[in-house]
Amino acid sequence: MTEEAPVRVFDALKATPAPVRYLLGGVLVNQLGAFVQTFLVLYLTYRGASVSAAGLALVAYSIGSIFGTMLGAEITHRSGPRTTIMVAMAASAPLVASISWLSGPGMLWPLLAVVGLAGLFTQAYRPAAAVLLSDLMPDRYQVMAFSMMRIALNIGAALAPLIAAVVILVDWDLLFWIDGATALVYALLAFALLPKKAVEPAGAAGEGADGAADGTADEDATAADQAEAETADGRSAYATMLRDRKYLLYLGAILLGSLTYAQGHIVLPLELAEDHYPTGFYSTVLTVSSVVLITCELKITAYLSRLPKHVRVISGHLVEAVGLAVYALSPRSGAFTITGAVLVVCGIMIAAPSMFAHPATFPAAVKARYIGTMQAVGGAASALAPLFGVYLWTRLGGGFWLLCGIVTAVAGLFALAGVRQPPGPGPAKGADPRTEGEPEVVGGTS
Repeated sequence: MTEEAPVRVFDALKATPAPVRYLLGGVLVNQLGAFVQTFLVLYLTYRGASVSAAGLALVAYSIGSIFGTMLGAEITHRSGPRTTIMVAMAASAPLVASISWLSGPGMLWPLLAVVGLAGLFTQAYRPAAAVLLSDLMPDRYQVMAFSMMRIALNIGAALAPLIAAVVILVDWDLLFWIDGATALVYALLAFALLPKKAVEPAGAAGEGADGAADGTADEDATAADQAEAETADGRSAYATMLRDRKYLLYLGAILLGSLTYAQGHIVLPLELAEDHYPTGFYSTVLTVSSVVLITCELKITAYLSRLPKHVRVISGHLVEAVGLAVYALSPRSGAFTITGAVLVVCGIMIAAPSMFAHPATFPAAVKARYIGTMQAVGGAASALAPLFGVYLWTRLGGGFWLLCGIVTAVAGLFALAGVRQPPGPGPAKGADPRTEGEPEVVGGTS
């Protein structure tokens, strides 16, 4: 445990630089209009497309999203976060808006191309946002910063369906025009408000984002340091990543954890329908989860900041595993479903901020690529989750949720091995002991 004073929510909010506030505001605005992935299948079937064609369009979007995070990482590394966000959002806006014009008969292939490109550019901003967040936020509040970003994303995700329900009553096509408009607004916000130079130069100390808060050295930066010393070339960075066993274990935890977490949105509604719950009950479950997460995550993240990172990630995965297993009792009572949902979201709040902040602890020369790879693995897991989830649930029944709990616990063990830091009293490698624990000035902001 760190001997520093505990991180407090209001201290973190006061220490948040203005550009970070603008960044989080842009993330929220963009997420409020993020309708494509959620409503694409419903929209295309409404316009007369077959279910298979609509499903194919969603697959194209998911594939584009996976490659988009990798593309965003490369652009971020070469041109900086601000440029990446502007380019990605400016390119995404017309692509998303044009979906409504390509949804008619005989337009399947152009539609698939546009939807795939929309997924590519829509997700390309995420590595840039994460890099900018880690560059601008003081070391002491790095994990809190990623928690803030998660809250912005979740508030947008919770409100977007409500906005869409009103918009659909007016005109279905408005969904995609609004989505394109919010992307364009984010691009303009990035141009006007985000700093031009936020990425640290190659060779600067990029580690310690979470290590400073934990008071221990981050062993995972060793392989990245080697890559930084050799070259900033992409092939070398990715080759070094593949030799970094601890980071591969961390990516394995992201893959398995994302696969099982997604089942709460894929299989759980099918389970509740089979158990003859009212149609609105699943909405109640989602509402309870969203309220708990949005209102409690910052406080929980602050409270747990005094614990080592590996303790947070294993504890969170184990709590989530119990919650997923409790879903197996849903046929007996809806109270078990609510309890399971609360446990799952509690596990996410405990582990996710540290998990998502972890790639930002690597040096600037490779940080964007490590973040992009993590996001690509999570995106791939989300894309594959429906295939594995529905197939296994139809064969295992209630045992499916026990399997999800076991897999999540295994993901926790992977995460424990992947992020665990060696015991040692010294400051994070590359840190100046004279300034350890003080807010760092990065990119011209304090």
